[in-house]
Amino acid sequence: MTLEAGLLSGLLVLALAAFIWGRWKPEIVALAALMSAAILGLVSHDAAFAGFGHPAVITVGAVLVLSQGLTTSGLIGGLTRPLERLQKRPILLLSGLTLTVALLSGFINNIGAIAVLMPVAIRLARESGKPVSMYLMPLAFGSLLGGMTTLIGTPPNLIVSGFRLNAVGEPFRFFDFTPVGATVAAAGIVFILAAGWRLVPRRSSRVTSEDLIKVGRYLTEATVGEKSPVVGRRLREVAPREVQILSIIRGKDRIPAPSAMRTLKADDLLVMIGESNAIEQFVKEHKLELVGQNDEINPELIESDDVGLAEAVVMPDARIVGASAASLRLRNRFGINLLGIAREGSRLGTRLADTRFKPGDVLLVQGSRSELLSDMADFGCLPLAERTIGLGQVDRRWRALAIFLAAIVSVAVGWLSAPVAFAAGALLMVLSGVLSLRQAYAAMDWPILILLAAMIPVGLAIETTGLAGAISQTTLAMTSFAPIWLLLACVLVATMFLSDLVNNAAAAVMMCPVALAVAAGVQASPDPFLLAVAVGASCAFLTPIGHQSNLLVMGPGGYRFGDYWRLGLVLELIIAVVAVAALMLFWPPR
Repeated sequence: MTLEAGLLSGLLVLALAAFIWGRWKPEIVALAALMSAAILGLVSHDAAFAGFGHPAVITVGAVLVLSQGLTTSGLIGGLTRPLERLQKRPILLLSGLTLTVALLSGFINNIGAIAVLMPVAIRLARESGKPVSMYLMPLAFGSLLGGMTTLIGTPPNLIVSGFRLNAVGEPFRFFDFTPVGATVAAAGIVFILAAGWRLVPRRSSRVTSEDLIKVGRYLTEATVGEKSPVVGRRLREVAPREVQILSIIRGKDRIPAPSAMRTLKADDLLVMIGESNAIEQFVKEHKLELVGQNDEINPELIESDDVGLAEAVVMPDARIVGASAASLRLRNRFGINLLGIAREGSRLGTRLADTRFKPGDVLLVQGSRSELLSDMADFGCLPLAERTIGLGQVDRRWRALAIFLAAIVSVAVGWLSAPVAFAAGALLMVLSGVLSLRQAYAAMDWPILILLAAMIPVGLAIETTGLAGAISQTTLAMTSFAPIWLLLACVLVATMFLSDLVNNAAAAVMMCPVALAVAAGVQASPDPFLLAVAVGASCAFLTPIGHQSNLLVMGPGGYRFGDYWRLGLVLELIIAVVAVAALMLFWPPR
């Protein structure tokens, strides 16, 4: 092994450890790895930022915009309506949800497919009395399986296609992934629906809006007396952050979620929520008259035609991750009251204002009905409520569908390259009015784009420094008499393992050079080895951190970190067997 290869291997080990540790965001780790490689001379300065113009990065960004256009237009949401009829038949509903998300994930972003279907699954589960956990893990796994089936189904497929372009001068075509991907996806979905769903943990304590408010927090009613020092003062001047005023009853008028600028008057009845000691101190300090206190919530007191409650999940890359309600000043700046947080199925009941948000947290909030869902979406949270389709959106459905189909057809028949076709489609989404420019920018998953752009030069360095060749030689020496299908299995399983620990796009970037080197070492076609990387990168079933879809359902499903491997391990074993057989059948190595 050369000095450069040794340095790069050490750098990759450190990067892998940082990815697994999770102390820094993946895109920061990727950028640090890129800068370190450039400083050490492992990546030339001219090539260090070439990844930002790489076809895979451009295509991923464009597909995200196209996916957002389909979702915003209401076209994708319309596909969920037939699922309503399956509410009373749990297995059929599970089948419908899993098959629908797999189909959507082949053509739109995995997270976009989850965002459309998860609110439907949660609502139907609650209405039927079934545990939400029964549906959400299969939903997440179905989105990963569906992503294998087309070029744009998941970023690793685009990365693999880019490495093929560099290796043989031609990328994979749109449906080149379909024979193997569809076979593997079908096998995985059949297993989940036939028996695998029994391995999903059933959480009896399903998180509901009422549950989120109860634990350790008390709804208190207190009257403002004429001699109270709060008379004539604004809410923001008197209410501590540990106490939230959910409603003011003034005579016959009810004012839910009052503004922080609202002036208090004598005889006002304040409906508050907070920890008992904070409520007690607030009542005593301001000479309020305690009326009642209990752990039950009366929706009539805190909701109205204009004010309501909403649940939302903190997305993995939400801009509020690491912040708290107090630091964001949710109440004073946005008129939003945080009423509860659920984390990994457990409800957090104390010091909510100072609790720092984590990916997967389920938040219960109160605010303006007209703005609450859009405000939470702006924060990077997924509202767990179905959005209504406005009349203006109906006309945009056909425009969105026509643009999307035109982009796919132009790529499938070879008229345009994927980056050009999908970038043009994204532009047309804006020019045709399907999306606003702001919505298009918001659709970009900037962390994944930065991670891809940073890791691609590092991945190419694995080959140019000779590290891929060294790994290939070691692998071939250990399996010198092994049949070629076993080498395919080794590449696939190694990618699976890596994808369970780090971002699947990063796993694909690291494994593609190794796959190409192994194929060259046995004088085989690189195609089945690259496709083995594509399949393995989509099989992050053992942990919630392997893919954003897994992490996104963790909070609403009440899952724990160790819940995923029970279904995921068996699923990965089945996929490994089926994928190797499909690769040998559809893409013979020789």
